[in-house]
Amino acid sequence: MNLALFDFDGTITSSDTWTPFMRSAVRPVRLLAGRVLLLPVVVGYRLGIISASWGRQVAVMVAFRGDDAARVRRRGTAYAADVLPSTLRPEALDRIAWHKAAGDEVVIVSGSLDVYLAPWCEAQGLLCICSTLEERAGRFTGRYTEGDCAGPEKVRRVRSKYDLDRYEVIYGYGDSLEDRELLALAHRKFYRWSEIRDWTEVMAHGHPRAAPGATRPE
Repeated sequence: MNLALFDFDGTITSSDTWTPFMRSAVRPVRLLAGRVLLLPVVVGYRLGIISASWGRQVAVMVAFRGDDAARVRRRGTAYAADVLPSTLRPEALDRIAWHKAAGDEVVIVSGSLDVYLAPWCEAQGLLCICSTLEERAGRFTGRYTEGDCAGPEKVRRVRSKYDLDRYEVIYGYGDSLEDRELLALAHRKFYRWSEIRDWTEVMAHGHPRAAPGATRPE
């Protein structure tokens, strides 16, 4: 059996899905407050002082701390059904179908939030490792249960759930710097749908860094 590890935003989708979800699910008063409270975070990110991963975690704290978990989950389920389909890349869906037909185990490994990514993966019959909102007594705490699922954290979680020695071939699919470690884990690596041997091939072709102010997950 083979294992196929897919990033989500920018790889399976053609656009950011994290930011539109936040805009649709966060209560209006918190959106207004966030513009002020998150300004230092945005400035710090643009100056290279704050990572996109840390910025996402701060944004989630401002957005969802104390919020009704059931309400946000309903928004996530609706978002998965009504919005995500329009963002999906046909070539990604074809490749996922190819792996499933071959009997491979397919796992989505993403910094996207569980409240919308998990329902989408369940509907597609796919396994999912992602950023999970911490819930207590029906309310979100504003924290992730295991931190932001990006960069080295993607690999840590994959290794914690799967015995990689069981798989004959591991495929990795990504589109950004936050997928570097995930691709390094794979025997066959695909960066923006082109197969590469190692990360030096990406850098040699002028890998574009995330645009200033971007906080989308990968």
